[in-house]
Amino acid sequence: MAIADMLLPEFDHEMATTRKLLERVPEGQFGWKPHGKSFSLGQLAQHVATLPSWGQITLQQTEFDVAANPQHPPVATRAALLELFDRNSAATRQALVDKTDAELMAPWALKSGAVTVFSMPKVTVWRSFVMNHLVHHRGQLSVYLRLQDVPVPAMYGPSADEQPS
Repeated sequence: MAIADMLLPEFDHEMATTRKLLERVPEGQFGWKPHGKSFSLGQLAQHVATLPSWGQITLQQTEFDVAANPQHPPVATRAALLELFDRNSAATRQALVDKTDAELMAPWALKSGAVTVFSMPKVTVWRSFVMNHLVHHRGQLSVYLRLQDVPVPAMYGPSADEQPS
């Protein structure tokens, strides 16, 4: 089985789970922070909505320089957040379809100006920098929602708010 064919079902599952969480980000609370050093709720939710785009960048380029690319303007509504997520996840899924094993084993580098932050095979970047990174921040977002008394959806089984029927 091709590597891309193994990655697609996991990607689809994680994107569906992520979207369920983003659908619950409360309007009017984007500026809320659990701590002064933390991302705001809106910043964290936008980071989660943007993370799938790193998959497309990884698959379509050989490197990415964060110093040469400006940050995206902040989103202010749940609808804009979901549109951003849907666009990013659809583009990334399309970029993964039919990728060969050789393409996924090609090197990719994250740079910051002249500094190479890391370089590894694209499939490793996909697993660590894209998928694991997304799951990590999605977990943070679920805690933010809990602290806002927003029901947390089931992700890897039931949540305290959603039990199986």
